[in-house]
Amino acid sequence: MSANTEVTAPKPIKGIVSSQLEGRTVVIFGGTSGIGLSSAKQANAAGAKVIVIGFDRAGAERVAQESGFAGWRAADVTKPDTITAALADIPHVDHLVLLAGTFVAGKILETDVDHLRRAFDERIWAAVHTIRALGDRLAAEGSITFISGALADRPNAYGTAVLAAASAAMEALARGLVLELAPRRVNTLSPGTTDTPLLGRTLGDGRDAYVAALKEKLPLHRLGTPDEVGAAVVFLMSNGFMNGETLHVDGGSRLV
Repeated sequence: MSANTEVTAPKPIKGIVSSQLEGRTVVIFGGTSGIGLSSAKQANAAGAKVIVIGFDRAGAERVAQESGFAGWRAADVTKPDTITAALADIPHVDHLVLLAGTFVAGKILETDVDHLRRAFDERIWAAVHTIRALGDRLAAEGSITFISGALADRPNAYGTAVLAAASAAMEALARGLVLELAPRRVNTLSPGTTDTPLLGRTLGDGRDAYVAALKEKLPLHRLGTPDEVGAAVVFLMSNGFMNGETLHVDGGSRLV
């Protein structure tokens, strides 16, 4: 090679996340706090047009404006008409993420059935109504991401039997929809205990003691962060060959 020959540096190759999400419309139910908000911010940073849907109208608007999202909506996922209304003016969705849901606990012999039913209403039936409301507006080359949780594999004796069943049902629903909605991809995220606002609301004054005991047990001796789990949501959206899987992001907690 001549000493005067100019060598042109190769152009950087875009990462898989930015190349798959740039310009895509991403709708995230439960995208106004915790894992959902982190997922939304990371997808937004990758160039996606992010629309977050939350229970509280004012909160959803505030979060969307502060984070620079493309839009926001309000919906109660236990009420199909609010889901339909929230999605009505969105012409096209590339990636649908369903993370909304509360911690529904109560022993079967002691708890009102309407309360326990909410575990399925917020997860299984919310997913069914959302997918039906979108219909063919959900891109054929797009994806759906559900959330389950550690209870799907390891229920406990503290009044979480129905929630465990609902979590496991989400994983089964995803596998069935892979075949029913093909070629759309459908996956499930199963996070371990994550340091989110929901954790604090669920445990109340007992949060610190619970977390301290859990840290001693977990292999990493800490909880997960919303950003760590949110990154897994973005991975499930952006990896075009990930399909019909449950992705565990739990710091190894299933091993202890």
